[in-house]
Amino acid sequence: VQLQASGGGLVQPGGSLKLSCTTSGFTLDENAVGWFRRGPGAEREGVSCISGFRGTTYYADSVKGRFTISRDNDTVYLQMNSPKPEDTAVYYCATGHQLCRFKPDFPFWGQGTLVTVSS
Repeated sequence: VQLQASGGGLVQPGGSLKLSCTTSGFTLDENAVGWFRRGPGAEREGVSCISGFRGTTYYADSVKGRFTISRDNDTVYLQMNSPKPEDTAVYYCATGHQLCRFKPDFPFWGQGTLVTVSS
């Protein structure tokens, strides 16, 4: 099982950025994939998740209405619209559970990609 997150960078508040999580070694239809982040001095927190079979999506309250998770073939995306400075963090994707959860106890993780929201 492998995951690789990419697409991070510097984005202005109110702009947009799209993160990608390229996966291999498992099937997206059978496994949930979650996006997590760790901001400066903060613990890792769940941001969004897409379930396996039905592709049901879940969002943390802090990003609801601004971020959108989706998947296509072997890639899971996180579209970040209207980002705020407090969204600055290293973003990770993870898998290993059938159902979504925001607890960061997934067994498989990709390396992080840094998102900096600043003007």
